[in-house]
Amino acid sequence: MKPISLEAIRIFLAVAEAKSFTAAAIRLGVTPAAASKAVKLLEAQHGVIVFVRNTRRVALTEAGGVLHASLLAAIAQIDDAFTALTRFRDRPAGTLRLTVPRALGALVLKGLAPRFQRAYPDVALDISLDDGEVDLLEQGYDAGIRLGQSVAQGMVAVRLTGELAWSVVGAPAYFARAGRPSIPEDLVRHETVRYRFHRSKALAPWAFVRSGDTFNVETGHKLVVNDTGLIADFARSGLGLAYLPDIEIAHDLAHGRLERVLDAFIPKTSGLFLYFAAKTQSQPKLRAFIDMAAGNERLSRSLDFRGNL
Repeated sequence: MKPISLEAIRIFLAVAEAKSFTAAAIRLGVTPAAASKAVKLLEAQHGVIVFVRNTRRVALTEAGGVLHASLLAAIAQIDDAFTALTRFRDRPAGTLRLTVPRALGALVLKGLAPRFQRAYPDVALDISLDDGEVDLLEQGYDAGIRLGQSVAQGMVAVRLTGELAWSVVGAPAYFARAGRPSIPEDLVRHETVRYRFHRSKALAPWAFVRSGDTFNVETGHKLVVNDTGLIADFARSGLGLAYLPDIEIAHDLAHGRLERVLDAFIPKTSGLFLYFAAKTQSQPKLRAFIDMAAGNERLSRSLDFRGNL
């Protein structure tokens, strides 16, 4: 059976209320003939007469009365649904879906998420920890947090931190056993724990700088992991050297569980950015998060360092 159009339902309700095809047609801006035709089609499709018509009046039949009552309840639900929709226009509400890197993202959101939820209790945060590249629109995310070089082209990016310092680190026990590299090229004789990107399957490069020129070194490795937290664990256990952001291993460095090497050769990287598609930033829930994250000076200070959190 062909579904009844919303226009036919609108005409039926108007006729029932006005008790006149002519009056209903005038109110809806259609001709009386069009109103009559829509109702006749509704009756023909369902094999039930919904109006009794004579020269003086139009009245609902018993079946028409039941239909009228049901449609009024349905229309009330539809009105409520659209009223609820205005919440998303007028104030932050709904679910904000974010993709953030496992370790760095957790550090960023550790303080930011509780503050945001206290300020905007009608917004639920749905946070996915993922170090790989993510297509926000394709996978249904409102925004993401990534290092600047990982932000996809065409996205709007808001800086959250200054440049981030990185280090090649190892445990004292590893250095006692294998010695310390003096230059980046020495790494080919050392065990390292490497990071593999989840989607591209490529190994994250170990980048160095000398006399203003940046270069990568391919290291010897027996351990490859796609989680930086586990890489730090393996490095603390003395299984090899790791190349990690200082903010992730600050406490290990401060307490001597990990030690830096090759400091003079390691460049800083772009900081962390909140990024999103331009067409989505007008959503109140996202706008509120952007404003809070961009204005979070304490976050910037705590993540732009070489030392303790």
